[in-house]
Amino acid sequence: MGIARVVRHLFAPHWIVRRAFPKSSLQAIERAVRESEKSHAGELRVAIEGPLHVWAVAAGETPRDRAVELFSQLRVWDTEHNSGVLVYLQLVDHCIEIIADRGIHAHVGEQAWSRICRRIETSFKARRYEAGVLEGIREITELLGKHFPAEGRNPDELPDKPVIL
Repeated sequence: MGIARVVRHLFAPHWIVRRAFPKSSLQAIERAVRESEKSHAGELRVAIEGPLHVWAVAAGETPRDRAVELFSQLRVWDTEHNSGVLVYLQLVDHCIEIIADRGIHAHVGEQAWSRICRRIETSFKARRYEAGVLEGIREITELLGKHFPAEGRNPDELPDKPVIL
């Protein structure tokens, strides 16, 4: 898979993100994140990326590695209740990764995040990108609402707008 993956990323156009997620889809995702965060004390970020830098791919960087890197860069870990969740969409590798901060991850566990990723991937295979992400946000909202319900002061600690990389 090494050389084939490098070639895919090398020749993938950057506009694939906009083709899969036009402005209206990005706005719908932003609204869904904003509404989600009203019902819990967690923070949700969505990051969408087309091709990775060819050197990162050649060095063996996986979508999971990249998601962990972005979790840090986007400061998803830096929330009051340690309840930040990053949904990372890597379009060239057709991979979805969810990275959750230790506060929420301790309550939910890897299997729940994996199930949500697989459901989003199923929607993506049917080219239902926006619908897949919105369904994932709904499922994450249920988990955050169950374990970190909104009580009293509920500041919006991170931007709601999806990050396009």
